Amino acid sequence: MTSRKQIKNVFEAILEYGHDEDFVPYEGEQFSATDAPAGSDAKIEALRKRVLSGQPLWHDADRKDYSGLTGAIRPRE
Repeated sequence: MTSRKQIKNVFEAILEYGHDEDFVPYEGEQFSATDAPAGSDAKIEALRKRVLSGQPLWHDADRKDYSGLTGAIRPRE
């Protein structure tokens, strides 16, 4: 496994990898929708994987609401 330089901020990333002005995301066979709700660990992980593989962040069929989900309700104090 090759080691990567620890990038500390966006400016170092630009210096190391260049700008992304000409970036065109790739929607290959692996680009699929996620049913994970917005803000969940699963959704964040799906977005992270999309970025790393050069895919668009958003899929037209991604979950758009919270319908059908249940969760714990915390009473206000």
